[in-house]
Amino acid sequence: MEIPSPADRFSRTTRLLGDDILPRFSAAKVILFGVGGVGSWCAEALVRTGISHLTIVDFDRVSASNINRQLMATCSTVGEMKVDVLARRLLDINPDLDLTVISQPFTADTAADFHLESYTHCIDAIDSLAHKAALILEATSTKGLKFYSSMGAALKLDPTRISVAEFWNVRGCPLARALRQRFKRLSVRPARKFKCVYSDELLPNLGSTDETCDYKAAINGSLAHITAIFGMTLAGLLITDLSKNRS
Repeated sequence: MEIPSPADRFSRTTRLLGDDILPRFSAAKVILFGVGGVGSWCAEALVRTGISHLTIVDFDRVSASNINRQLMATCSTVGEMKVDVLARRLLDINPDLDLTVISQPFTADTAADFHLESYTHCIDAIDSLAHKAALILEATSTKGLKFYSSMGAALKLDPTRISVAEFWNVRGCPLARALRQRFKRLSVRPARKFKCVYSDELLPNLGSTDETCDYKAAINGSLAHITAIFGMTLAGLLITDLSKNRS
């Protein structure tokens, strides 16, 4: 089967945004941390729109409980590394994609390994409080790096409650509150403001944990339509930034 040309693959993108948008998308270098319920859908939207330099970071494997909400999680992919499964799909969407796969956690100790200064955009879809806090501090301290973050997408049902706000203006989200408390306890602050996707809805949790622990056990209830909207919104923030801020 003949592979469609880039002009054909992204014709609907250029019809909306103009022929000059693809070179701008090609110039962007994006790193996405976490490819689970939120990040997998974000990666899909970025690649389908025309982003052509993408690094995906996740150190987890597909489990059966991921199938209800994670893009690449199916019965046949259980046990595989999430980044490897997602990479196959993304390269099938765009064989010309410059894709880097990293199966390593981002922590305060490993931050330098990721060379955030070499990217133009960074998206945080991490669900560990400690790792997310470390990424926020590092990314907001990196000069010239556009940064977007997902707050907690579990325990949500109503898609109309999903919104975007600057981190310090997020209200009704336990994860955002826990991050702010952590920064206060450690006497540190993000170096600059950044936008977050969040929901102020909070349903009763039938599991035994919440979203504020350092290494969250994956037993919170969550649904595909919510995590996908979070991920698509993150992608939309980046795409809108590139579309509006043309030189």
